[in-house]
Amino acid sequence: MWTDLSDPAIIKQLGDRIKELRIRKGMRQEDLADKSGISLSTITKIEKGKPISISLFISVLRTLGLLENLDLLIPEIGISPIQMRQLKGKKKIRVRLKQ
Repeated sequence: MWTDLSDPAIIKQLGDRIKELRIRKGMRQEDLADKSGISLSTITKIEKGKPISISLFISVLRTLGLLENLDLLIPEIGISPIQMRQLKGKKKIRVRLKQ
């Protein structure tokens, strides 16, 4: 779905979802702005699908309790099997009897 949308259309979708979630939580735009530490006009921009800085968007996500969802957006990169082996060093496979 997202890959079919233009960048402005994605921003509009995100704004619509923020607005819907705000309303479900019973918050006015003014409440969200105050709790997020940003201006009312910025909340209006977000909900209308206008571009804003990522730091302002993060403030809104934090206020709405959505920050934990960032792991789904950009998952943490784990250590590859090759890197893991290099970190562990050479692993013994068998034990030999000393003579």
